[in-house]
Amino acid sequence: MASDPKMPLNPLNPHDLGRVFNEVPELYDRVRPGYPDELFADLVTVTGLNEGSSVLEVGCGTGQATRSLAALGCSVTALEPGADMAALARRRLASFRDVDIERSTFEQWDDRGRRFDVLVAASSWHWVDPSIGWRRAHDVLSPGGWTALLGHVVVRLPGEPEVYAETADLHERFCPGNPGWGHPPLEDEVRATEEGWGSVDDPGGLFGPTVVRWYPTVQWFDGDGFSDHLRSLSLYRSLDRDTREPLLDAIAERIRTRMGDRASRRYLSVLRVGQRAR
Repeated sequence: MASDPKMPLNPLNPHDLGRVFNEVPELYDRVRPGYPDELFADLVTVTGLNEGSSVLEVGCGTGQATRSLAALGCSVTALEPGADMAALARRRLASFRDVDIERSTFEQWDDRGRRFDVLVAASSWHWVDPSIGWRRAHDVLSPGGWTALLGHVVVRLPGEPEVYAETADLHERFCPGNPGWGHPPLEDEVRATEEGWGSVDDPGGLFGPTVVRWYPTVQWFDGDGFSDHLRSLSLYRSLDRDTREPLLDAIAERIRTRMGDRASRRYLSVLRVGQRAR
């Protein structure tokens, strides 16, 4: 979302990551989409992950992806800069003996000489400083190790009622002049154009060719639930509260009155995997 002088927007930078999501850990955990089992099955197939493997997870949040990694039997070291997010992740993952959650950004983390078989970042790599992140990912991986970026691309289906189309006037009323709200792309458009590492900076020669797999997923919400979901997104959390809350209340009411109190949030979940170059 591009900044605009007309918008009461507080632009975020990577150092704000812990703060912006740390404000709402329980909400984040409840409304954010998880990742399909098929994605983790493909991760195992591509990387050779097994019960003896070590995984470093960058930006684990409340541990949504961490749970699936731990269920594979791997040992997982998970980094999370937000104190409340990390505390919730520890509670959620207390039953797994081989999960260690450390409070730190990836850039400032003390690796203490440890090396890992796979580095995973689930919807978090865009917060890492690219001038540091890729080189560090290469350095903390064992020879032959892999980096895996997991994410979600919001998409729409032709002809299906879509929240942003139904609420464009509300966004303009509360946040005038910003073209960044827009419509999600069509699913087929995303499949046709998204290759390599996607929207993040390219690592150059640090990693080999990228394996890309897509997984259609969907969440269904009533009006209040959809607005709660938006409250968990950095796009909306970066708005002043006096703008965000009236906007989201109006969106909830619009979903109730025009969409039968039922709205979808469609995604292409994506797995991007590349092997560490020698």
